[in-house]
Amino acid sequence: FIMFDFINALSKTQQILIFFASSILFFILGKIIGSLLEKAKITKKIQTERNDAVKRSRAVIGGQVTEQLAPLFPDFPARYDEVKFIGKPVDFIAFKGLEESCDNGEKCHVDEVLFIEVKTGNSALSTRERAIKQAVDEGRVRYVLWRKD
Repeated sequence: FIMFDFINALSKTQQILIFFASSILFFILGKIIGSLLEKAKITKKIQTERNDAVKRSRAVIGGQVTEQLAPLFPDFPARYDEVKFIGKPVDFIAFKGLEESCDNGEKCHVDEVLFIEVKTGNSALSTRERAIKQAVDEGRVRYVLWRKD
């Protein structure tokens, strides 16, 4: 090969200098390529996380919109005028029959009190929401009148 003949014609000092120069060149090229690959990897990760954040944000906003509009749906468990929005730890409390009975001029009564949690998609009850549901299911609910003089 012509390249080997060229290298053999050089002095030992020149060969050593070419060896170190090419080693430094390959080292620098390796660092540049590694840096570019790492930058591409980070850019891809950022884009993936952004897409995930947008997806989650849309899901949260969709859930909040559905939560606010839920009492207007025909299959909602209480009438719109019987429902009071709480938000946290449950979405709504409803007093079934209260508005209807009071509008007729009769003595007001409540058929039942409902704690209503609105969920969309595959969302599940949180730990707090499950604890509240359990307390209601077990009848650990009472009415308290607090008066400040």
